[in-house]
Amino acid sequence: MKIICSRSDLLHGVNIVSKAVPTRTTMAILECILIDASANEIKLTANDMELGIETKIEGTIEERGIIAIDAKIFSEIVRKLPDNNVAIETDAAFQTTITCEKARFNIAGRAGDDFSYLPYIEKNETITMSQFTLKEVIRQTIFSIADNDNNKIMTGELFEIRDNMLKVVSLDGHRISIRNIELREHNNAKKVIVPGKTLQEVSKILPGSSEDEVHVFLTENHIVFEFNDTTVVSRLIEGEYFRIEQMLSSDYETKIRINRRELLDCIDRATLLVKEGDKKPIIMNITDESMELKINSFLGSMKEEIDIAKEGKDILIGFNPKFFIDALRVIDDEEVTLYMVNPKAPCFIKDEEGTFIYLILPVNFNNAA
Repeated sequence: MKIICSRSDLLHGVNIVSKAVPTRTTMAILECILIDASANEIKLTANDMELGIETKIEGTIEERGIIAIDAKIFSEIVRKLPDNNVAIETDAAFQTTITCEKARFNIAGRAGDDFSYLPYIEKNETITMSQFTLKEVIRQTIFSIADNDNNKIMTGELFEIRDNMLKVVSLDGHRISIRNIELREHNNAKKVIVPGKTLQEVSKILPGSSEDEVHVFLTENHIVFEFNDTTVVSRLIEGEYFRIEQMLSSDYETKIRINRRELLDCIDRATLLVKEGDKKPIIMNITDESMELKINSFLGSMKEEIDIAKEGKDILIGFNPKFFIDALRVIDDEEVTLYMVNPKAPCFIKDEEGTFIYLILPVNFNNAA
């Protein structure tokens, strides 16, 4: 095999597929990036058997072939090459020569035949949205997946399609994030659980253009994302997602309109007095004209008032400040509406149109007030 491509195109492709190279594996071939120039295009592929990524790069094929190269050493070499054309050449024993200007590396490659290609997925029905929309949906929900494997389902997000709506849900036992997206076309009803790791990696490599589209395909076991010259294939998480409908009550005793940035900044300031690992709640004392926020910790105390528009009862309620910060950071509206029932019931942050809902469970603050 012999190919020539620009270092910038090669680096861009390597950075994309590297997201699917496993950090630890017993199969050495999976630690490689596959360079496939056996047809009329140059494709780079990595696959950890749960997540696989393939991308095409521009270049000239002088001699067709296929080679698997250790991902770590290959990406380090490409990163440090001069910004010029790169030639990659292999011989019959899979020895690989990488040349750029006066730099010349010789490294051992592997036979590409042993590599695990992306599984073939039948693409019957496509869900299409802008890259910007998908990137935003992930950003606005991914923070509330569970970060440990105690309950595998909580480490993923529910993608539920009904008619022309896509509902994306994440939860970790203390909070729920929901985004509802209107799709361009009607689709058959489907429910799948997509691994959080897949969505995080897709979000990193998705350019996020509002003009360009991403096509999503769902099967019983896989989800496929196609955008630009890249294909991402991921296994789905098996199992039944939680029935969240019964948690989403529309009843409330207290409704508050508040400036989002003001509330976010105030809670952020309060956390200056909370050491990492301390579970000190932020206490909200909501009366007719204002919301008083206070926090007491080993480092000191803080108190601040914010003007609000309130309907309903006064309430004194405590929350994990991080959960509020996470939700407020990803909402774009200037003002937010909070709905509360009592100090032991969840708080809802949601808009009138129902495009987003954030549910946050309160915490006991008897000892903190």
